[in-house]
Amino acid sequence: MTFSLDLPGGPVAEAALAVVRTSECTAIANHSVRSFFFAQLLAAHEGCLDDAAYDRDLLFAATVMHDLGAGDRARGVTRFEVEGADLAAAVLREQRVPERDVDRVWEAIALHTSPGIAERRGLLAYLTRRGVGIDFGQEAEVVAEWEKEIHAAYPRLAMARSLADEIVRRATGSPSAAPPYTLAAGLLRERQANGTTSIERAAAASPWGE
Repeated sequence: MTFSLDLPGGPVAEAALAVVRTSECTAIANHSVRSFFFAQLLAAHEGCLDDAAYDRDLLFAATVMHDLGAGDRARGVTRFEVEGADLAAAVLREQRVPERDVDRVWEAIALHTSPGIAERRGLLAYLTRRGVGIDFGQEAEVVAEWEKEIHAAYPRLAMARSLADEIVRRATGSPSAAPPYTLAAGLLRERQANGTTSIERAAAASPWGE
């Protein structure tokens, strides 16, 4: 695969990137863009680029907007994954994206913290979850050839701590934002008990650090 840091163009990609850059802190926005590159590299590694279900523009939309629920546009009254999916869907509808594709992106974002489910809900949800996971150090060998270039362009900036802070802040403010057994509930419990969270520890232990 010939790798490039070029991002998809066109009004949909531009709208997705704009909403991320204006509502998320730089650390989380960079994480989202890296997740796109890592998901794309994973797709190439697994031979998915020619799959009929592979759509680079939808992959960009799903990965880049997957944490909108941790940004300023989210109300923080329900699960951040669902709020993010709703916000992303609104962006896509404004750009007249077909409803079937809007639904695919919504599902990929809503399920990106749901192991064992996202991987079975089609290629877009699968790549979105695993691209995000790679940015936390999972399957790092898949992207080893390009990760330095990606990190140089989109540095980490204590991403995991920033993300955990935003999720915990919303979980603290509304019980419905952290239902039992969700990621938010777990992070809130860990932060209150230990001052740190599992996603911060996982990122710190990854090949490229927090």
